[in-house]
Amino acid sequence: MSLNIKPASSCALDQISLGEVMLRLDPGEGRIRTAREFKAWEGGGEYNTSRGLRKCFGYKTAVCTAFVDNEVGHLIEDFIMQGGVATDFIKWREDDGIGRTVRNGLNFTERGFGVRGAVGNPDRGNTAASQLKPGDFDWEHIFGKLGVRWFHTGGIFAALSESTAALTVEAVKAANKHGTIVSYDLNYRPSLWKTIGGLKKAQEVNREIAKYVDVMIGNEEDFTASLGFAVKGAEDLTHIETDAFKAMIETAVTEFPNFKVAATTLRHVHTATINDWSAILWHDGKFHESRKYPELEILDRVGGGDSFASGLQFGFMQFNDAQKAVEYGAAHGALASTTPGDTSMATRKEVEKQISGGGARVVR
Repeated sequence: MSLNIKPASSCALDQISLGEVMLRLDPGEGRIRTAREFKAWEGGGEYNTSRGLRKCFGYKTAVCTAFVDNEVGHLIEDFIMQGGVATDFIKWREDDGIGRTVRNGLNFTERGFGVRGAVGNPDRGNTAASQLKPGDFDWEHIFGKLGVRWFHTGGIFAALSESTAALTVEAVKAANKHGTIVSYDLNYRPSLWKTIGGLKKAQEVNREIAKYVDVMIGNEEDFTASLGFAVKGAEDLTHIETDAFKAMIETAVTEFPNFKVAATTLRHVHTATINDWSAILWHDGKFHESRKYPELEILDRVGGGDSFASGLQFGFMQFNDAQKAVEYGAAHGALASTTPGDTSMATRKEVEKQISGGGARVVR
């Protein structure tokens, strides 16, 4: 049974995401604590999927977010414009001069190397996106009049504040009402939930959102923490056990029969720069596994899961085929891990070369 996806001809947008986009500051091969210069990028778990779908796969996408109307906000906007993602739904907040009441988010990120793991050090208090609330976006216009085939958001945005949690619930309900496919990446981050109710609040919010989700993405830690499902054999969170994930998904889809797809990447972390990489997807009572990428060499792991999500979305929207969806997701995520920054630099041809088993010989 395929997903009931709206045809492209009936929609102004293939996909739209809801989330915070931060300015990523990257010390390259060095450390944040000793850096003298940083490379600037944009990045955000939800937005990264829209950019991947636009730049790698050529789909029409947009992002719902908010920035302060100052030079930093417009720098992030410029990055988004370079990525081809529509900026029509960005909300602009007045600059108070020093960021006392509202500001733009920063994300200092180390790539890691060998035994030194990657490090994320976000600076996102009082950001414009975290102050978004129900009523800020006209979902009836977006989903009802313009038409959108696929809506994506996630647990990072929902955890930014009580108002973003409420907005996420409002958005998934509206998308669901208008027949737009809803995907959600659980992306559990305990530090984000710490000041707004902790694990109990995370489960309360995510379980409400889950009622309206068609495609649920997350590893076993995400499912257990965000939705409260117990998983046997998942003690080692650096190595996601396929059988444990399968058992958990079977439990999850029983409680949430609205889940039409559940998926995750499978990573065995040897070092920060060497991972075994693959993916698994459940759909219509069957599990589909991607080809394996053993000992994948990682340049920058941040955003690999988001590129998996966008490849999965493309596979369903383009072919409505579960096996192709997990293959496009795994290949796109693997390639995104070989380039710097949060967002994908891959092409569709490169993704399809990996799916077909192509090697890494020089292309001339």
